[in-house]
Amino acid sequence: MHAFDVLGDPVRRRILELLTSGEKASGEVSAVIREEFGISQPAVSQHLRVLRESGFASVRAEGTRRLYAVETGPLREVDAWLERFRGFWEQRLDALGTELARGKRERRLSEEASSDE
Repeated sequence: MHAFDVLGDPVRRRILELLTSGEKASGEVSAVIREEFGISQPAVSQHLRVLRESGFASVRAEGTRRLYAVETGPLREVDAWLERFRGFWEQRLDALGTELARGKRERRLSEEASSDE
């Protein structure tokens, strides 16, 4: 499965977000996802399986629990692919930052002028 097919699903993206803070038991992940998305435990398990099989997550057994963690390799590959496009939005973000700063400065000067009257 292609990385963007995996990441294109909001449930799988949310699972990865949950795993960024460290290993989580499958039951813990399932409880959050069921609450937020209203899907069944088997459906959550299917998403975990896709993440595992595509290399985005790993699982290890600890007694009867299954602990999931993020695997960074596929995410680094996505990041490397996106690197080619960063120039397109970095310039625009820099320009936006300049415009926001200009607007704040103009508001501040306007407020100072109003308070001097």
